[in-house]
Amino acid sequence: MRSPRRRPPLVPVLLCALAVLAARPSGGSDGDRGAGGAPGAAEVARLYEAAARTTQEYEKGRREAETQRAKAQEYEERLDRERRRKAVLREELGRLARAQYRTGGGLTLTARVILARDPEQLMRSQRVVAREGRAVDRAVTRSRRAEARLTADEARATAAWKALERRNAGLVKLRKDIEAKLETARARMESEADASVSAGSCPGAVRLDQPDGDRGDAPWVAPVRSYDLSASFGSGGTRWADRHTGQDFAVPTGTPVRSVGRGRVVTVTCGGAFGIQIVLQHPEGYYTQYAHLSAVAVDQGDRVEPGQWIGQSGTTGNSTGPHLHFEVRVTPQMGSALDPVPWLARHGVTV
Repeated sequence: MRSPRRRPPLVPVLLCALAVLAARPSGGSDGDRGAGGAPGAAEVARLYEAAARTTQEYEKGRREAETQRAKAQEYEERLDRERRRKAVLREELGRLARAQYRTGGGLTLTARVILARDPEQLMRSQRVVAREGRAVDRAVTRSRRAEARLTADEARATAAWKALERRNAGLVKLRKDIEAKLETARARMESEADASVSAGSCPGAVRLDQPDGDRGDAPWVAPVRSYDLSASFGSGGTRWADRHTGQDFAVPTGTPVRSVGRGRVVTVTCGGAFGIQIVLQHPEGYYTQYAHLSAVAVDQGDRVEPGQWIGQSGTTGNSTGPHLHFEVRVTPQMGSALDPVPWLARHGVTV
């Protein structure tokens, strides 16, 4: 029932965003949280939402910045090739000019025709050199225009890249501010949850809108999104009377906990070794337990859907650090647990 003694450090907001797009209060202030709902839980939920938005904006900006930087580099490479090409063309123009000078020097074309041993051959050569000169001159003009366009494109891409980098730097600072606030809010949330458990009075459901990003078409999901697996089913040790009866997911306090499948809330209780816990019944006859929570978002008798946010993780009860204790049972009561990892795998969920 307890995880190994470890207290996960403050997880970067990116992991918070991957964990869930946190929900907003369904209206009003902290008072709109059900009977006895903990205000700390609502505050953590709002911070998760802010963290998610900020992280999404940062990730979008980072991708855009990388795209613009790649464009700027591509334009610079093309510009370098165009400049080398123009240099070759200019050298060709110089060669043609030198050839014309060698064949006639400063004499006019009429004088060269009069003095030439083969005037017809001279005229043909002159026409060929002139034609080549015009072609190379046109190529130089086109190259100059292409260079101007590439220079402008490169400048625009570089400016966009630098602007996005500045914006992202601001988002990083905002993200750090949210991390600091989450640290404080989690501590408050833990204190409120511990006080409720000590008093033997379960906090009421914190009724919040469900996150859009956590639900999909899958009939079964993992109970949390981002996590480290800690104590596994059947583990031995002094922490448990016999063997560990579930799978522990090490996550920070306040991490949204999801129903793994469609079902009904059988019990919401607090106190004892499991602290604040929820037990769900699923259509196929199995039950799932979610323990050591810091807050709940459902009441007994509620119907839940796969991925629905039913509570927030914590460290209440017999726990040495923030984590979710997850069990699969064949009855609602403890003592009927089976290994949840292969059970989830049979339902298409790999953890």
